Amino acid sequence: MKKIGDCKWLIEKEGKMRVPGIIYASDKLYQAIQSDNSIDQVRNVAHLPGIQKYSLAMPDIHWGYGFPIGGVAAMDIENGVISPGGVGFDINCGVRAIRTNLKSSDLNGNKELLISKIYANIPCGVGSKSDIKVSFSTLKEVLTEGSSWAVKNGFGWEEDLEYTEENGKLDGADPEIISDRALERGQEQLGTLGSGNHFMEIQKVSEIFDEKAANILGLEIDSITVMIHTGSRGLGHQICSDWVKNLRSAKKKFNIDIPDEQLIYAPVDSKEGQEYLSAMRGAANFAWANRQIILSRVRESFTEVFGKSAESLGMNLIYDVAHNIAKVEEHIVEGKTKKLCVHRKGATRAFPPEHPDIPKKYAEVGQPVLIPGDMGTASYILLGTEKAMDETFGSTCHGAGRVLSRKKAMHATGGRNITDELKKKGISVRSRSIKTLREEAPEAYKDIDEVVDVVSRVGISKKVIRMIPLAVVKG
Repeated sequence: MKKIGDCKWLIEKEGKMRVPGIIYASDKLYQAIQSDNSIDQVRNVAHLPGIQKYSLAMPDIHWGYGFPIGGVAAMDIENGVISPGGVGFDINCGVRAIRTNLKSSDLNGNKELLISKIYANIPCGVGSKSDIKVSFSTLKEVLTEGSSWAVKNGFGWEEDLEYTEENGKLDGADPEIISDRALERGQEQLGTLGSGNHFMEIQKVSEIFDEKAANILGLEIDSITVMIHTGSRGLGHQICSDWVKNLRSAKKKFNIDIPDEQLIYAPVDSKEGQEYLSAMRGAANFAWANRQIILSRVRESFTEVFGKSAESLGMNLIYDVAHNIAKVEEHIVEGKTKKLCVHRKGATRAFPPEHPDIPKKYAEVGQPVLIPGDMGTASYILLGTEKAMDETFGSTCHGAGRVLSRKKAMHATGGRNITDELKKKGISVRSRSIKTLREEAPEAYKDIDEVVDVVSRVGISKKVIRMIPLAVVKG
């Protein structure tokens, strides 16, 4: 490892590495990163065929399956590969942020009722089931249509699609190659939050770094916002499991030589690679539909508590971004425009101003980048930049990143009441499990302010809004 700039570290190319590695981190975060095997995973990813420029890691990097969480790798689609480990098991785990016309004073006397109403309206926790029961044939429509299926069926507004990455739908999904077991797991999970680090949070804007951009986003100091963080639930997990197994059986066919079996892959242009991409796109579409339904339920909850329509409360979707996904995009490599399969695992797309793939409303400022903290800590809205396009294939961090495993977090919080600790900070919490609250305690994560400061200092994102939590629903 060699420091090559402010918050920038180089892993030099050696052995069978095809490219060097780059990690973005402050000196303090770099020390934390050394506590697990994630640096080795950045090295390992650099061995994959067709990888372009660098194996990249964001400041929230931590150990994951195959790829580190916080990893970015772009592969040439003609001679590169697609790896399920580069997307992860929670396909299209992502975040959406909603603005409102409310101020924190509007919650006085209403906060406990509101968070209880949301908790009642949105199933959460391990194995949580929705009141939306769909047949296999209907579920296949969801996997093909994504957010538009939800809107078409009364969950939300047409304009929500415009403010969702990819309009809430990746073309090329093929539900027919998805296993019955995956379909069964997703059949009763539309509109559910799930468990672990997934959450729904009511926040207020505590700091603004760019007034002009904040105005475009429709936010000002003390504005109430809502953030939803969840993904493709059991369906996405099963799809990843299925294709890891499928690709392992094809290892000899592709003469695969990798330093870690968890990096199993297929060439992007192979039958197996295309099938995985088609299945992954279906899971991504399910996740977008899932978050769309949850958004609709959040709006209903606000309406019930405040006695006003969601429209009059100004509950517009700011944006929705994916954190675990692989997408075919065009990027400039060595002065030439190339089609690449960009793996973002625990990383966020961060496209710059005037990019054709972002909403016209944000053309002047760039794509909103949503960075959630973890109950008790701040969250951020950033903007994408040209430097991100130049250095990181239009990517940035996705959150704080774990510093303690769930097991270590349980040990560190032994005998403590996390609910009471948060209540003393003015944060109301609803959760299915005390265990989850201990696993997800704020000290289990890196300092979100420092992580965001790193990506801002190196220029791959621009700070706009900082929000602090007022009430949280955890799985």
